[in-house]
Amino acid sequence: MPSVVGLLEQHELAARRRVDGLREEADRIQAELAAAELEWQEWVIARRRVGTVLAPDGGGPADTEITPDPQDADMKPAPREAAKPKSQVPVWRQGLAWSALSVDYQRILKVLADRVRLHQGPLTCQEMAAVFGMDVVPARVEALRSKMKRLVARGWLAEPAPGRFTLAAGVSGPGAGS
Repeated sequence: MPSVVGLLEQHELAARRRVDGLREEADRIQAELAAAELEWQEWVIARRRVGTVLAPDGGGPADTEITPDPQDADMKPAPREAAKPKSQVPVWRQGLAWSALSVDYQRILKVLADRVRLHQGPLTCQEMAAVFGMDVVPARVEALRSKMKRLVARGWLAEPAPGRFTLAAGVSGPGAGS
């Protein structure tokens, strides 16, 4: 007959495997969402350009009918050498550029680099979600925590206190080649 502690350990292991599987699925969905948003933005730009070209005076429907989405102003095009959304996070080494990371990871590093530059302390995942304008709900915070923990494991971030994240020693701004 198995012991109670043994049974509890089995249930704990099963629950942990489920959480790990769901986190991986959430990361996959986040990557697909980022790729879909990028494709959508490219179609928006293409439609605007065609509208401009087809307009009689070089202006017209493209200028008057389209009201830009406020999110458009915040979105920056991904650098051409950026990693694909489903790519792995490489282990940080001296001289490795931020462009080796997907756009989502670059955004996390940029926020933390700004805080270091301004001599501000580490951030929690809830604070990071708020900075990104996300709903601060468990699903969003946990997806962000998963990304930040992955960056810690790969040497890009440090976790000086549980749940508080900052750039790792030696990692510098995006233009400095880390």
